[in-house]
Amino acid sequence: MLQQPGSKTIVISGGTDGMGRGTALARLERGDTVVAIGTNEAKGAAVATEAARLGAGSRFHFLRADLSSIATVEQVVGQIAAEHPAVDALVLCANRQSPQRRESAEGLEFTFSLYYLSRYLLGHGLREQFDAADNPVIINFASPGLKVGSVNFDDLQAERRYSVLRAQAQCGRANDLLGRAFAEQPSSKARYVLYHPGFTATLGSIGDVKEPVRTIITLLSKVAAKPVDKAIAPMVELIDNPPAERLTAIDRSKKVDLGIKTFDPDKARRLAEVSRQLVLKNYGDTRLLPALDTSGNPG
Repeated sequence: MLQQPGSKTIVISGGTDGMGRGTALARLERGDTVVAIGTNEAKGAAVATEAARLGAGSRFHFLRADLSSIATVEQVVGQIAAEHPAVDALVLCANRQSPQRRESAEGLEFTFSLYYLSRYLLGHGLREQFDAADNPVIINFASPGLKVGSVNFDDLQAERRYSVLRAQAQCGRANDLLGRAFAEQPSSKARYVLYHPGFTATLGSIGDVKEPVRTIITLLSKVAAKPVDKAIAPMVELIDNPPAERLTAIDRSKKVDLGIKTFDPDKARRLAEVSRQLVLKNYGDTRLLPALDTSGNPG
């Protein structure tokens, strides 16, 4: 697909809700092409209508997909690669809370599959498209800077002990390690940014949360949350000017010290290898996995 001079191609997972939606519309206003991935056809159509109102209808593309499925991620990457030879930015927002433990199509715990594994697979799977872009960046909306939770390698799929908060916290820490792994063993030239916007006025990820917690979160979002446009503003700008460093972590506009334990390089390498083996075991070999170098390490 031909691009206008100076425009970029932006892929956004969770691109029809909250921060993903806000980023999509902000970049469309700047003349970019946006591929938004989401599960809800009606929400995709609503963003398409807004894009048309901005005069950007031909530059907006919606892909309906459940990214908790490895097979679906593979299909999505194939579609993007076929239509967009270069991808300038991948913005990772897809997440959904699940009060009860459930499994993905491949039998992996849902939160782990959507909030962590899909981000691992999309980041590596689009490596050729990143390398074809001038200055590519991956922006992962997660929770760097927070120290709540840890990656439980002994029960990664929460088969023995599950709660929605524990699952979300574990994936937050897993995304910290994902960023570190991308920086240490990059599969493309893309820079990696982990971004925590703080409490934001978006309810896109609480659709399955039960009462009274849902009401509490809704009320808090009305009185204490940062508006979406303000929360995403730094990252919208960062797409045009990615940092020089391989990995940058930002917590509410402040850089996070990458020396803290949540970015432990040994754990990052371990999680990367465990992730590869989980994909191979539960799905099989796929181009989404990073290639191995001669030492047997991803690279």
